[in-house]
Amino acid sequence: MNLDWSIVWQSRWPLLEGALVTIVLTALTMIISVPGGIALALMRGSRFKAIAWFATGCVELFRNLPLLLLVYWAFYVMPVLTDLSLPPFATGLTALCLNVSAYNSETFRSGINSIRKGQSEAGLALGMSRSEVLRKIVLPQAWRRVLPILASTWVSLFKDTSLVSVIAVGELAHTAMQIRSQSFRVLEMLTAMAVIYWLMGYPQAKIVDWIHRKYGVRE
Repeated sequence: MNLDWSIVWQSRWPLLEGALVTIVLTALTMIISVPGGIALALMRGSRFKAIAWFATGCVELFRNLPLLLLVYWAFYVMPVLTDLSLPPFATGLTALCLNVSAYNSETFRSGINSIRKGQSEAGLALGMSRSEVLRKIVLPQAWRRVLPILASTWVSLFKDTSLVSVIAVGELAHTAMQIRSQSFRVLEMLTAMAVIYWLMGYPQAKIVDWIHRKYGVRE
C-alpha cells in the first residue's frame, strides 16, 4: 500500500476552513435553538390548547424525523412547496435548528417541570405574578438543571453538522471528501478528517464533564 500523508499538509488550509465552518454552523445552531427550545417548551405549557397543540406537533415532527432526511427535505422539498430557495449553508442551518430546537424544548420542559410546585405557589402567595414566578424562580433553577444536558447536546451537534455535507455545505466533512475525490487519497483524508474532529471534540467533551461535575443537580 502506497501512502502519501503529504496530501494532508498540502490541504491544510482548505481543511482548516472547513473546520471553521463546522464550528460556526454549530455555534449558530445553538444560538438559535436554545431560545427556540425555550419558546417551544413554554408554548407546550400554554393554557391555550391551540398553541400547546401547535408546539407539540412541531416538537414531535422534527424530533422524530432523521436529521439527514430533514436536511434533504429543507434543500429539495421546501423550495418546491414555498418557492423559497436558500443557499446550502442557510438550508443546513435551518434543518439543524428545527431538529435541535425540538430536542432542546424537551430538555427545558423537563427542567421546568422538575421545579417543585410549592416554590411557584410560594411566589404567588408573596404577590408575584405568574410571569415573575417563571422569570425569577422557575427559569433560573431550570437553567442550572438543563445546562449539563445542553452541553452534551453541543458535543453531539458538533459531530452531526457533518450531515449537511450532503447538500454541499463546505464544512470539514464536505471539504475532506472533496480533497479525497480529487487526490484519490482515501485513507489519508478520512484519517485526517477523523483526527481533526477528535482534536476539536475531545476538549469539548472534557469541558462537558466539568460542567456535569460543577452544575449537575443532585436531589
